Amino acid sequence: MQVERVDNISYEEFMERFYKPGIPCVFKSASKVWKANGLFSPNYFRENFGGKTIVKEGRTYTMKEVMDLVENSTEEKPAPYPFIFDIPTVLPEVIPLLSPLNLGYAKPNWLESKWFQRGYWGSATEVFVGGPGGRFPYVHLDYYHLNAWINQLYGEKRFTVFPKGQEKFLYTRPDDPWRSDINIFEPDYEKFPLYKNATPIHFTVGAGETLFIPFGTWHTAYSLGPTISVAFDQLNAKNFSAFMKDVWAFKIQEGRARALALYGYAWLAGQSCKLSHNS
Repeated sequence: MQVERVDNISYEEFMERFYKPGIPCVFKSASKVWKANGLFSPNYFRENFGGKTIVKEGRTYTMKEVMDLVENSTEEKPAPYPFIFDIPTVLPEVIPLLSPLNLGYAKPNWLESKWFQRGYWGSATEVFVGGPGGRFPYVHLDYYHLNAWINQLYGEKRFTVFPKGQEKFLYTRPDDPWRSDINIFEPDYEKFPLYKNATPIHFTVGAGETLFIPFGTWHTAYSLGPTISVAFDQLNAKNFSAFMKDVWAFKIQEGRARALALYGYAWLAGQSCKLSHNS
């Protein structure tokens, strides 16, 4: 199995070939509708947002420091990864450069409704910044079983995804079943012998390309050079059932009364979105 690269396909074709069956794909030029495409670079963020700050691993960095770090990063001495900037709260100035956010493909997206914009449901629209050697050391599912759309706007990343049904080879954590204990970049086959049966699929996503990762797809990423990407999430009728299971799993940790209240709210929000999109 390979991750297919597509270009200029219709929304209807995307839905039939990839979205409905839940198959990842790479769009070669979907993000060309964004003004950010071809604009975002380390220098762009230095010049326009150099004083913005982020806290990572207990230390505060300015945007300028972040960009300097990732451009001087090496595989032997990688910069911290990833630096993540929440766009609505930290970089609202770039929102007009990301329109339409759905690229004409990530629709409907209930997370754009006023219902789901209230409160935290695992959704985010973020800028990810990394340097050579930056990587998630573990394979994971996105929380709340949301679809992920990763728009690579500068540099290249190597992604790894796993076909459905391979969870038994990935040694998911009992306390965090959305995360694998295996570092696939340096797998310990003595500790995780079943991982030898897994069939990871590796592929590269370059500047201007967009990766669609359907909910329930195990994945991870490795930054091949200085990279800047914009990621956002998607929720609709197809993943709503799995989303609700995660809502309960996360909110019950805050107490049963709160879990019941938030689960009820999320259910009502979903019904409202269903009605508005079916009307």
